[in-house]
Amino acid sequence: MAALAWLLIPFFAAVGAAIWGGWASRNRTIGDVAELAGYARFRDAMAKPTPAPTDAA
Repeated sequence: MAALAWLLIPFFAAVGAAIWGGWASRNRTIGDVAELAGYARFRDAMAKPTPAPTDAA
């Protein structure tokens, strides 16, 4: 019976690794639309020319 217990430990570790691997490789493309829109706004803001400095002195 003790040998069975020692064989169950790697079995549960393998099942846990398979579950974690499936979770880690899931498809995470849900938030891409908002992030791409934010990046487009960032590019537009960086493409604008900077205003010329004014002489305050």
